[in-house]
Parts: sequence; C-alpha cells; structure tokens
Amino acid sequence: MENYRPWLNFRGGWLVALSAAMIASPVIAETPNFGKFNLSPGFETAKAKFTGFTGGSFSLSAISNRDRDRNVCIGFADPKPDHIMVLEKDFSRLKVLVNSRGNDTTLLIKGPDDKTIRCGDDTGKSKDASIDDEQWKRGSYKIWVGAFKPGVKYDYTLIVQEK
Repeated sequence: MENYRPWLNFRGGWLVALSAAMIASPVIAETPNFGKFNLSPGFETAKAKFTGFTGGSFSLSAISNRDRDRNVCIGFADPKPDHIMVLEKDFSRLKVLVNSRGNDTTLLIKGPDDKTIRCGDDTGKSKDASIDDEQWKRGSYKIWVGAFKPGVKYDYTLIVQEK
C-alpha cells in the first residue's frame, strides 16, 4: 500500500473533522455592558435597580422591527446588551422601566429564546421607556436601553418590578 492516505478515503475528510471540532467548541457568553442579575419570585424591588448609560449608534430595529405584540422597536444603543436578566422561575407579570429623569429612552428585551422580543418606548407622559408584560418564562433575557437619537448619552436606572 504505497502512499496509502486513509483520510482521503473519508469524504470531505478534513473539512468535516474541522466543522465537527468547531461545533463542539464552547460558545463564549456575551458579556453585558453593565452586568448580569438574577431574580426569583418575591424579589425586593429595592434590590432590582441597576444603573447604566445610553449611547451608541446601533439601531435596535436591526434586532427586530416589531416585538411579539407588534409594538415598534426603535432607538439606538451599543450592539452588546446593557444588562442580562436571569429569571430563575416563571413570572406571570413583570414591569421593566427606565428612569433617566424623563429623557427620550427606548427599551428592547430579547429572551429567553431568540424569537421572543419585547420593545418599549414612552411611558404615559414620560419619555422614559418601560415594558409591562405577562408570561415571562424562566431563562436569560438580554436588555438594551437605547436613546431615541444615535450617540446620545443619558445616565439611567433600570428598575424591575413584580406585579
């Protein structure tokens, strides 16, 4: 068996082996800009306040034009999520709101799967964004806090309330 090369008898040899190795490699978790937090039913609202600031020119509509309730997804933020919220159990209702002292903010929450999107804009007469919704399933949620205009920086507090 002169010049016997068993890997050549394997169709797609190296390409298939390389593809399998890449699939088996661990996925690196996306690190949020301002941190990750976990919530269980009965959490204290006082402990569910997180700070950050808007800024960026990434259009949140690139993630989704509309959310699961057909609300428009607008605003500009960093491409990385600002926060990751981990719900340790299902919640029947949650309210997530932004307090930037009335600046024009937006909100996009993606999770616990890649198909479930929630978007929020003005809250009543305030320009601060909020999302008040039902059926929050256990899992990880990526949260982007945006500004209505690109590149605008507003300091904010993100508040999560159990209803």
